[in-house]
Amino acid sequence: MTDSPRALIVEDEQHIRDLITLHLGLEGFSCTPASDGRQALATLNEQAFDIIVLDLMIPSVDGLAVCRSVRRGGPNLHTPILMLTARREESDKVLGLESGADDYLTKPFGVREFVARVRALLRRAHSNAGAQSAQAGGPGAELYRVRNLEIDLARHRVRVDGAEADLTTQEFNLLHTLASRPGIVFTREALLNSVWKGNTFVTERSVDALVKRLRKKIEPDTVTPQYILTVWGSGYKFADE
Repeated sequence: MTDSPRALIVEDEQHIRDLITLHLGLEGFSCTPASDGRQALATLNEQAFDIIVLDLMIPSVDGLAVCRSVRRGGPNLHTPILMLTARREESDKVLGLESGADDYLTKPFGVREFVARVRALLRRAHSNAGAQSAQAGGPGAELYRVRNLEIDLARHRVRVDGAEADLTTQEFNLLHTLASRPGIVFTREALLNSVWKGNTFVTERSVDALVKRLRKKIEPDTVTPQYILTVWGSGYKFADE
């Protein structure tokens, strides 16, 4: 029998937490609740989950800090995060994506849309994991070297100046997409379709947030990047040799 997917529900409002737990339970999920950021971090450091549902405004440690902590390392480094927020401003949503969230949902939300987004994130995570496994075991794996940057597809590893850069699955996939075609300009829509595979509700601003996160990990200077270049009015490209 296949184990139930595990979800961590980080939400301080009990009625919302109970609602989420109820409906994910009906979908076959095993749910673990957390009512504040400190409790969430303790749980995330001890257990691995398949999905994290994270409210932005929670006591003790806010959702952005929890998200950043998860993306720095630990058993849930690559676990998809769906961020919940009562804030409707685009800047708040972009900030959540830049902190490492994979998708966001504004309160109040419908249960059907919420479940659909969770399922979409899981499908994408499973698809990426399968692709990584195939690359690691298959022949003819590719290795890209550009100046001080090395991208090893077989090992799903990136090194900068010889030191390993700890990338999330999305960051690695974005880098691979661009680096495999140096000099070719990708629109935000093209990158959105390539990295998110169409199984999400996020917008093209998600690409900008992901590029910003990736640059922080691989660029010597994010103000004047060497590898991922912005093509104003069009999108992004990987630097030519």
